[in-house]
Amino acid sequence: MSRSLSLPLFGLSLVLASTVSYADTVWLTNGDRLTGTIRFFDGSKLLLQTDYGGAIALDWKKIATLQSEHELLVKLGPVEGKRARALLAADTGRVTLANGEAPQTIELTKIEQIMKPKPLVEDFTWKGNIDLGVDYKRGERDSDDYDISLKTQARHGLWRHNATAEYNRELKNDVVSTDNWSAEYALDRFITEQWFWQGRFEYKRDRIEEVERQRTLGSGPGYQFWDDELGALSVATLINRSDYRYDNGRQDRFYALSLKWDYNRYLVGKSIELFSVGELGRPLGNVADYSLDAEVGLRYKVTDWASLNMKAEKDMVSGAEGDLDETRYTLGFGVGW
Repeated sequence: MSRSLSLPLFGLSLVLASTVSYADTVWLTNGDRLTGTIRFFDGSKLLLQTDYGGAIALDWKKIATLQSEHELLVKLGPVEGKRARALLAADTGRVTLANGEAPQTIELTKIEQIMKPKPLVEDFTWKGNIDLGVDYKRGERDSDDYDISLKTQARHGLWRHNATAEYNRELKNDVVSTDNWSAEYALDRFITEQWFWQGRFEYKRDRIEEVERQRTLGSGPGYQFWDDELGALSVATLINRSDYRYDNGRQDRFYALSLKWDYNRYLVGKSIELFSVGELGRPLGNVADYSLDAEVGLRYKVTDWASLNMKAEKDMVSGAEGDLDETRYTLGFGVGW
Protein backbone atom coordinates (compact mmCIF):
# COMPACT_ATOMS: atom_id res chain seq x y z
CA MET A 1 0.00 0.00 0.00
CA SER A 2 2.80 2.39 0.87
CA ARG A 3 4.62 1.58 -2.41
CA SER A 4 1.53 2.32 -4.51
CA LEU A 5 1.23 5.73 -2.85
CA SER A 6 4.92 6.53 -3.00
CA LEU A 7 5.10 6.47 -6.82
CA PRO A 8 2.33 9.06 -7.37
CA LEU A 9 3.73 11.20 -4.58
CA PHE A 10 7.20 10.97 -6.10
CA GLY A 11 5.84 11.95 -9.50
CA LEU A 12 3.97 14.87 -7.97
CA SER A 13 7.10 16.04 -6.23
CA LEU A 14 8.97 16.02 -9.56
CA VAL A 15 6.25 18.13 -11.15
CA LEU A 16 6.34 20.62 -8.29
CA ALA A 17 10.10 20.72 -8.34
CA SER A 18 10.18 21.38 -12.07
CA THR A 19 7.56 24.11 -11.68
CA VAL A 20 9.54 25.82 -8.97
CA SER A 21 12.81 25.51 -10.90
CA TYR A 22 11.35 27.42 -13.84
CA ALA A 23 10.13 30.30 -11.66
CA ASP A 24 12.44 33.31 -11.81
CA THR A 25 13.66 34.63 -8.47
CA VAL A 26 14.73 38.12 -7.49
CA TRP A 27 16.53 38.86 -4.23
CA LEU A 28 16.30 42.40 -2.86
CA THR A 29 18.91 44.24 -0.86
CA ASN A 30 16.61 44.26 2.20
CA GLY A 31 16.56 40.43 2.25
CA ASP A 32 13.16 39.88 0.60
CA ARG A 33 12.80 37.29 -2.15
CA LEU A 34 10.22 37.47 -4.95
CA THR A 35 9.33 34.79 -7.48
CA GLY A 36 7.61 35.12 -10.83
CA THR A 37 8.63 35.60 -14.46
CA ILE A 38 11.09 38.28 -15.54
CA ARG A 39 9.35 40.18 -18.35
CA PHE A 40 11.65 43.04 -19.19
CA PHE A 41 14.28 45.42 -17.88
CA ASP A 42 15.08 48.70 -19.58
CA GLY A 43 16.38 51.68 -17.68
CA SER A 44 15.71 51.69 -13.96
CA LYS A 45 12.85 49.19 -13.46
CA LEU A 46 12.66 45.39 -13.68
CA LEU A 47 9.17 44.12 -14.47
CA LEU A 48 8.36 40.85 -12.69
CA GLN A 49 5.10 39.10 -13.62
CA THR A 50 3.60 37.29 -10.61
CA ASP A 51 0.45 35.25 -9.98
CA TYR A 52 -0.08 36.94 -6.61
CA GLY A 53 0.34 40.64 -7.48
CA GLY A 54 0.25 40.95 -11.26
CA ALA A 55 3.09 42.90 -12.89
CA ILE A 56 5.43 44.37 -10.25
CA ALA A 57 7.97 47.07 -11.16
CA LEU A 58 11.13 46.70 -9.06
CA ASP A 59 13.73 49.41 -8.57
CA TRP A 60 16.92 48.07 -10.16
CA LYS A 61 19.04 49.72 -7.44
CA LYS A 62 17.17 47.68 -4.78
CA ILE A 63 17.97 44.32 -6.42
CA ALA A 64 20.80 42.27 -4.88
CA THR A 65 20.86 39.44 -7.45
CA LEU A 66 18.50 37.30 -9.53
CA GLN A 67 18.16 34.00 -11.32
CA SER A 68 16.14 32.64 -14.23
CA GLU A 69 15.92 29.31 -16.05
CA HIS A 70 14.69 31.07 -19.20
CA GLU A 71 16.90 32.11 -22.11
CA LEU A 72 17.38 35.89 -22.02
CA LEU A 73 19.23 38.56 -23.96
CA VAL A 74 21.31 40.76 -21.63
CA LYS A 75 22.48 44.03 -23.19
CA LEU A 76 25.47 45.90 -21.79
CA GLY A 77 25.13 48.82 -24.23
CA PRO A 78 23.08 50.08 -27.20
CA VAL A 79 24.57 47.38 -29.47
CA GLU A 80 26.53 44.88 -27.36
CA GLY A 81 24.38 42.01 -26.11
CA LYS A 82 25.00 38.61 -24.55
CA ARG A 83 22.59 35.70 -24.96
CA ALA A 84 22.36 33.76 -21.70
CA ARG A 85 20.79 30.33 -21.46
CA ALA A 86 20.05 31.09 -17.81
CA LEU A 87 20.80 33.61 -15.09
CA LEU A 88 22.38 32.35 -11.86
CA ALA A 89 22.37 34.14 -8.52
CA ALA A 90 25.72 35.57 -7.44
CA ASP A 91 27.07 37.90 -4.75
CA THR A 92 25.19 41.10 -3.95
CA GLY A 93 25.23 43.45 -6.92
CA ARG A 94 26.21 40.74 -9.40
CA VAL A 95 24.65 38.02 -11.57
CA THR A 96 26.11 35.09 -13.52
CA LEU A 97 25.29 34.53 -17.19
CA ALA A 98 25.22 30.78 -17.78
CA ASN A 99 26.40 29.77 -21.26
CA GLY A 100 27.48 26.15 -21.03
CA GLU A 101 31.09 25.78 -19.96
CA ALA A 102 31.85 29.51 -19.98
CA PRO A 103 29.71 31.30 -17.35
CA GLN A 104 30.35 35.00 -16.87
CA THR A 105 29.65 37.03 -13.75
CA ILE A 106 28.94 40.73 -14.31
CA GLU A 107 27.94 43.74 -12.25
CA LEU A 108 24.24 44.64 -12.24
CA THR A 109 25.16 48.28 -12.80
CA LYS A 110 26.62 47.37 -16.22
CA ILE A 111 23.34 45.89 -17.48
CA GLU A 112 21.20 48.28 -19.53
CA GLN A 113 18.51 45.93 -20.80
CA ILE A 114 17.14 42.41 -20.34
CA MET A 115 14.61 40.92 -22.73
CA LYS A 116 13.47 37.68 -24.28
CA PRO A 117 15.42 36.98 -27.50
CA LYS A 118 13.55 37.29 -30.77
CA PRO A 119 13.73 34.53 -33.42
CA LEU A 120 15.57 36.50 -36.14
CA VAL A 121 16.69 39.84 -34.71
CA GLU A 122 17.63 39.36 -31.08
CA ASP A 123 17.16 42.90 -29.79
CA PHE A 124 14.15 43.76 -31.96
CA THR A 125 11.19 45.19 -30.05
CA TRP A 126 7.83 46.12 -31.55
CA LYS A 127 4.87 47.76 -29.86
CA GLY A 128 1.78 49.63 -30.91
CA ASN A 129 -1.98 50.06 -30.67
CA ILE A 130 -5.04 50.57 -32.86
CA ASP A 131 -7.93 52.64 -31.50
CA LEU A 132 -11.48 52.90 -32.81
CA GLY A 133 -13.68 55.56 -31.28
CA VAL A 134 -16.86 57.57 -31.48
CA ASP A 135 -16.32 61.20 -30.53
CA TYR A 136 -17.88 64.61 -30.46
CA LYS A 137 -16.39 67.93 -31.50
CA ARG A 138 -16.75 71.28 -29.80
CA GLY A 139 -15.77 74.16 -32.08
CA GLU A 140 -17.61 76.35 -34.55
CA ARG A 141 -20.19 73.57 -34.78
CA ASP A 142 -21.00 70.44 -32.79
CA SER A 143 -21.06 67.08 -34.53
CA ASP A 144 -20.59 63.36 -34.05
CA ASP A 145 -18.08 61.30 -36.00
CA TYR A 146 -15.86 58.24 -35.82
CA ASP A 147 -12.12 57.92 -35.83
CA ILE A 148 -9.58 55.12 -36.47
CA SER A 149 -5.97 55.64 -35.41
CA LEU A 150 -2.81 53.54 -35.50
CA LYS A 151 0.48 54.10 -33.70
CA THR A 152 3.40 51.68 -33.77
CA GLN A 153 7.10 51.72 -32.96
CA ALA A 154 9.93 49.26 -33.66
CA ARG A 155 13.47 49.38 -32.25
CA HIS A 156 16.61 47.54 -33.33
CA GLY A 157 20.06 48.52 -32.09
CA LEU A 158 20.64 52.19 -32.85
CA TRP A 159 17.59 52.52 -35.13
CA ARG A 160 13.98 53.26 -34.18
CA HIS A 161 11.02 53.30 -36.57
CA ASN A 162 7.88 55.31 -35.74
CA ALA A 163 4.66 55.20 -37.74
CA THR A 164 1.22 56.71 -37.22
CA ALA A 165 -1.95 56.79 -39.30
CA GLU A 166 -5.45 58.16 -38.75
CA TYR A 167 -8.73 58.24 -40.64
CA ASN A 168 -11.65 60.47 -39.68
CA ARG A 169 -15.11 60.68 -41.23
CA GLU A 170 -17.94 62.89 -39.97
CA LEU A 171 -21.56 63.14 -41.01
CA LYS A 172 -23.97 65.92 -40.09
CA ASN A 173 -27.58 65.58 -41.12
CA ASP A 174 -26.58 62.77 -43.53
CA VAL A 175 -24.07 65.08 -45.21
CA VAL A 176 -20.36 64.26 -45.10
CA SER A 177 -18.70 67.22 -43.43
CA THR A 178 -15.31 65.64 -42.64
CA ASP A 179 -13.42 63.06 -44.66
CA ASN A 180 -9.65 62.99 -44.20
CA TRP A 181 -6.72 60.72 -43.45
CA SER A 182 -3.08 61.20 -42.53
CA ALA A 183 0.06 59.07 -42.25
CA GLU A 184 3.51 59.77 -40.85
CA TYR A 185 6.77 57.85 -40.75
CA ALA A 186 9.81 58.91 -38.72
CA LEU A 187 13.22 57.22 -38.49
CA ASP A 188 15.47 57.82 -35.49
CA ARG A 189 19.21 57.11 -35.50
CA PHE A 190 20.63 57.12 -31.96
CA ILE A 191 24.00 58.83 -31.60
CA THR A 192 24.26 58.23 -27.86
CA GLU A 193 21.92 56.54 -25.40
CA GLN A 194 19.75 59.68 -25.29
CA TRP A 195 20.57 61.80 -28.34
CA PHE A 196 19.22 60.83 -31.75
CA TRP A 197 18.69 62.32 -35.20
CA GLN A 198 15.23 62.11 -36.75
CA GLY A 199 13.99 62.23 -40.30
CA ARG A 200 10.24 62.34 -40.91
CA PHE A 201 7.72 62.31 -43.76
CA GLU A 202 4.04 63.21 -43.29
CA TYR A 203 1.15 63.19 -45.75
CA LYS A 204 -2.41 64.45 -45.21
CA ARG A 205 -5.37 64.15 -47.56
CA ASP A 206 -8.67 65.99 -47.08
CA ARG A 207 -11.66 65.64 -49.41
CA ILE A 208 -13.72 68.41 -47.80
CA GLU A 209 -11.55 71.26 -46.58
CA GLU A 210 -9.83 73.90 -48.69
CA VAL A 211 -6.35 72.42 -48.15
CA GLU A 212 -6.75 69.06 -49.87
CA ARG A 213 -3.15 67.80 -49.70
CA GLN A 214 -0.24 68.40 -47.32
CA ARG A 215 3.26 66.95 -47.59
CA THR A 216 5.95 67.60 -44.97
CA LEU A 217 9.59 66.56 -44.91
CA GLY A 218 11.61 67.27 -41.78
CA SER A 219 14.89 66.52 -40.06
CA GLY A 220 16.56 67.45 -36.80
CA PRO A 221 17.98 66.36 -33.43
CA GLY A 222 16.03 64.71 -30.63
CA TYR A 223 16.53 63.64 -27.02
CA GLN A 224 15.18 60.54 -25.26
CA PHE A 225 14.71 61.38 -21.58
CA TRP A 226 13.73 57.80 -20.68
CA ASP A 227 12.36 54.69 -22.35
CA ASP A 228 11.58 51.66 -20.19
CA GLU A 229 8.81 49.21 -19.41
CA LEU A 230 6.92 51.88 -17.44
CA GLY A 231 6.90 54.56 -20.11
CA ALA A 232 8.90 56.91 -22.31
CA LEU A 233 9.46 60.59 -23.08
CA SER A 234 11.22 61.96 -26.15
CA VAL A 235 11.34 65.35 -27.86
CA ALA A 236 12.64 66.39 -31.28
CA THR A 237 13.30 69.78 -32.86
CA LEU A 238 12.88 69.73 -36.63
CA ILE A 239 13.32 71.91 -39.68
CA ASN A 240 10.41 71.11 -42.00
CA ARG A 241 9.52 71.82 -45.59
CA SER A 242 5.77 71.74 -46.24
CA ASP A 243 3.91 71.65 -49.55
CA TYR A 244 0.22 72.61 -49.52
CA ARG A 245 -2.16 72.07 -52.41
CA TYR A 246 -5.60 73.72 -52.32
CA ASP A 247 -8.84 72.60 -53.93
CA ASN A 248 -8.59 75.48 -56.45
CA GLY A 249 -5.21 74.28 -57.69
CA ARG A 250 -3.11 76.86 -55.84
CA GLN A 251 0.04 75.65 -54.06
CA ASP A 252 2.15 76.93 -51.16
CA ARG A 253 5.67 75.88 -50.17
CA PHE A 254 7.32 77.06 -46.97
CA TYR A 255 9.78 76.10 -44.23
CA ALA A 256 8.99 75.86 -40.53
CA LEU A 257 10.55 75.04 -37.18
CA SER A 258 8.72 72.62 -34.92
CA LEU A 259 8.96 70.88 -31.56
CA LYS A 260 7.55 67.34 -31.31
CA TRP A 261 6.96 65.29 -28.18
CA ASP A 262 5.91 61.73 -27.43
CA TYR A 263 5.09 60.73 -23.85
CA ASN A 264 3.46 57.77 -22.15
CA ARG A 265 3.43 56.49 -18.58
CA TYR A 266 1.94 53.32 -17.10
CA LEU A 267 0.21 53.51 -13.72
CA VAL A 268 -1.44 51.08 -11.25
CA GLY A 269 0.51 47.98 -12.25
CA LYS A 270 0.42 48.91 -15.96
CA SER A 271 -3.39 48.76 -16.05
CA ILE A 272 -3.68 52.50 -16.86
CA GLU A 273 -1.63 54.39 -19.44
CA LEU A 274 -1.36 58.17 -19.65
CA PHE A 275 -0.18 59.39 -23.06
CA SER A 276 0.38 62.60 -24.99
CA VAL A 277 1.79 63.36 -28.45
CA GLY A 278 1.93 66.61 -30.34
CA GLU A 279 3.78 69.17 -32.41
CA LEU A 280 4.16 72.92 -31.98
CA GLY A 281 5.28 74.72 -35.16
CA ARG A 282 6.43 78.14 -36.26
CA PRO A 283 6.41 78.80 -40.05
CA LEU A 284 9.33 80.81 -41.44
CA GLY A 285 7.15 83.17 -43.44
CA ASN A 286 3.74 84.80 -43.50
CA VAL A 287 1.73 81.59 -43.76
CA ALA A 288 0.83 81.53 -40.05
CA ASP A 289 2.06 82.79 -36.70
CA TYR A 290 2.07 79.33 -35.09
CA SER A 291 0.33 75.96 -35.20
CA LEU A 292 -0.45 73.34 -32.57
CA ASP A 293 -1.54 69.74 -33.12
CA ALA A 294 -1.70 67.80 -29.85
CA GLU A 295 -3.55 65.06 -28.05
CA VAL A 296 -3.66 63.75 -24.48
CA GLY A 297 -5.52 60.74 -23.17
CA LEU A 298 -5.92 57.74 -20.89
CA ARG A 299 -5.98 54.08 -21.86
CA TYR A 300 -7.36 51.41 -19.49
CA LYS A 301 -6.33 47.82 -20.15
CA VAL A 302 -9.24 45.39 -19.93
CA THR A 303 -7.07 42.41 -20.93
CA ASP A 304 -3.46 41.99 -22.03
CA TRP A 305 -4.42 43.13 -25.54
CA ALA A 306 -7.76 45.00 -25.25
CA SER A 307 -8.27 48.47 -23.80
CA LEU A 308 -10.75 51.30 -23.37
CA ASN A 309 -9.50 54.78 -24.15
CA MET A 310 -10.48 58.40 -24.03
CA LYS A 311 -8.54 61.31 -25.44
CA ALA A 312 -8.76 65.01 -26.25
CA GLU A 313 -7.27 66.49 -29.43
CA LYS A 314 -6.44 70.14 -29.96
CA ASP A 315 -5.89 71.82 -33.35
CA MET A 316 -4.88 75.48 -33.34
CA VAL A 317 -3.60 77.75 -36.11
CA SER A 318 -3.04 81.48 -35.79
CA GLY A 319 -2.32 83.42 -38.97
CA ALA A 320 -3.05 86.41 -41.12
CA GLU A 321 -5.81 84.61 -43.04
CA GLY A 322 -7.72 83.62 -39.88
CA ASP A 323 -7.57 81.49 -36.77
CA LEU A 324 -8.53 77.87 -36.16
CA ASP A 325 -9.29 76.49 -32.71
CA GLU A 326 -10.96 73.07 -32.47
CA THR A 327 -11.12 70.47 -29.72
CA ARG A 328 -12.30 66.89 -30.13
CA TYR A 329 -13.09 64.38 -27.37
CA THR A 330 -13.01 60.67 -28.16
CA LEU A 331 -14.18 57.54 -26.34
CA GLY A 332 -13.30 54.22 -27.88
CA PHE A 333 -11.99 50.67 -27.86
CA GLY A 334 -8.52 49.55 -28.86
CA VAL A 335 -6.10 46.66 -29.19
CA GLY A 336 -2.41 46.76 -28.38
CA TRP A 337 0.72 44.65 -28.61
